[in-house]
Amino acid sequence: MKPRIHGLLAAFASEASCRSALRDLREAGFVRVDAYTPYPVAPGLIPESRTPIAPIMLITAILGACGGFFLQWFAARDYPINVGGRPINSWPAFVPITFELAVLTSALVGVIAFLGLAGLPRLHHPVFADPRFKRASQDRFFICVRADDPLYGSEAVRRTLAAAKPESVEELLA
Repeated sequence: MKPRIHGLLAAFASEASCRSALRDLREAGFVRVDAYTPYPVAPGLIPESRTPIAPIMLITAILGACGGFFLQWFAARDYPINVGGRPINSWPAFVPITFELAVLTSALVGVIAFLGLAGLPRLHHPVFADPRFKRASQDRFFICVRADDPLYGSEAVRRTLAAAKPESVEELLA
């Protein structure tokens, strides 16, 4: 069985060479690029992907609000209590619970969606297999071009990364 490839991991000793490599990768059209640096070095150079968490939370907030409103309407219909001469299904009285259930459901589903989309909890990542990666939080800069990139081809990536003169470029197995 052929091992799955996660991508190519390049190590850089300086911030300037890491920036140069990120710029070259962006100009070449690579979109599945991860950078691991001890501090933020390249705002705008790494392609950003949009997350579906906001629409997920909006939909669940609407469903939670509808569920809360229906629950109160159903209870008031089956167990009518005349309070102060108000109508049985007085919607202004239902607003606080409706709002609270909208907030509660969207918050709970938002946290679950975040954890699921981020792949957490994740105990192992392919970059951890490289022994030099321990220095990513100290003084080294790493760029990983993932194999699921549409333009991924080992030689094309190696040529693009080699222009920035990395310390090393190694293939990571998933």
